[in-house]
Amino acid sequence: MLVTSITVYDTPIRLLSYARIDPGEEKEIPDQSESHVSVTLDAVIVTVVDDEPSILVVNAGDIELLALPSGRLDPDSDLTLERAVRRWLSLQTGLDVTYVEQLYTFGDRSRSPVGAGERRLAVGYVALVPADHPSAGSRWEQVYRLFPWEDHRSGPHSVFSDRVLPKLEAWAIGDAEKKARAQITFGEGAPWDPMRSLERYELLYEAELVDEYFVDRNRPIPVSGLGLAMSGDHRRIAATALSRLRGKLTYRPVVFELLPEEFTLTELQRAVEALTGVDLHKQNFRRLVDKGELVEATGGHRSSTGGRPAALYRFRSDVASERPRPGFPLPNPRRP
Repeated sequence: MLVTSITVYDTPIRLLSYARIDPGEEKEIPDQSESHVSVTLDAVIVTVVDDEPSILVVNAGDIELLALPSGRLDPDSDLTLERAVRRWLSLQTGLDVTYVEQLYTFGDRSRSPVGAGERRLAVGYVALVPADHPSAGSRWEQVYRLFPWEDHRSGPHSVFSDRVLPKLEAWAIGDAEKKARAQITFGEGAPWDPMRSLERYELLYEAELVDEYFVDRNRPIPVSGLGLAMSGDHRRIAATALSRLRGKLTYRPVVFELLPEEFTLTELQRAVEALTGVDLHKQNFRRLVDKGELVEATGGHRSSTGGRPAALYRFRSDVASERPRPGFPLPNPRRP
């Protein structure tokens, strides 16, 4: 029997595991050993503010970097990790989180300082909330300030053509495999895939084009201009959340978590465009919404200056039980 002690912040938890030995097989059973693992619950809280996808950030202590909200698990009171996330998010941010799901467990050895005697794990979560004012100590940061190359709503962002592509081409010179990866991941000679946001960030990290590469190695940071850096691997966690949401949007109507109970079709379209980073043809989008029967008219209207009142709609919740994959197919962004 192996005994492992996991420390969730200051609380030690003992886990027991058993080594199975087949009959007749001689196998040495390791001595009881103790290792320390610290666990945090890190949340990517997403909303849309003024047509811009945004995530909630805090200051990373005395480090001048942005960080995701993190909380601790109370091993005595929290029945599940999800309940723990909801509890401390409500306490720390004052936001009422309805939709939350687990992303991934981040536990690369590089997350732990050399010689620290512990392994640092982060259980990542993504949550969707309507735009609201968070409590003091946290604020909304635009997603495309972190990942400017992901915003193709008006064609490729200038940082994409002026900085990303030339640097990737220089990085891949003489290496056919690197060149092919860069072309596929960043949509050069291949369709742009909004769901590859995590792959794009990781490729830029490998190519030494984002600040975190140098921070992780205690090396001076060159002037990159490729998005705002975050503490530790928090930008990677945020990229994971962006990939997950863009993918989930195609088969689950999560976008409605970002909208008020009643909304216009223009507001719905802008929310979808904000998350996906691509622009949508108005009439095609509305045909898609009609065909999918995702919404229903409320009979109300919203007045707008200089135009005719816009009809109000609500999400038709019955759609989830009528078919297994109600969502929005993602188009390729238009090229200039």
